[in-house]
Amino acid sequence: QVQLEESGGGLVQAGGSLRLSCTASGRFFSIGHMGWHRQAPGQSREWVASITSGGATNYADSVKGRFTISRDSAKNTVYLQMNSLKPEDTAVYYCKADTIRLGRPPTANWGQGTQVTVSS
Repeated sequence: QVQLEESGGGLVQAGGSLRLSCTASGRFFSIGHMGWHRQAPGQSREWVASITSGGATNYADSVKGRFTISRDSAKNTVYLQMNSLKPEDTAVYYCKADTIRLGRPPTANWGQGTQVTVSS
């Protein structure tokens, strides 16, 4: 069983910043890709950013240049620094981590979500 605990969401004014954190715990050998997705009311969940175990990053065009994803592999933690926030960034943000157990394919795990609200 793997648990992902997220924190850092909240209410912020447009132009402000927030930093999300997500820590994985439980039974696994290592963690591969980690990332963040988000879901706004009435919309489907969308990918925001991801980072490989080697530190390579990718971003959705909508957040490129404003968001930065990073990870501390020793702490099994991924971060999302969000700057220059816009009202359209308002959503529930979900952490995703691909955990690896020996002899098994990677397993995708999701956090419970943390609300980010950006006021105009």
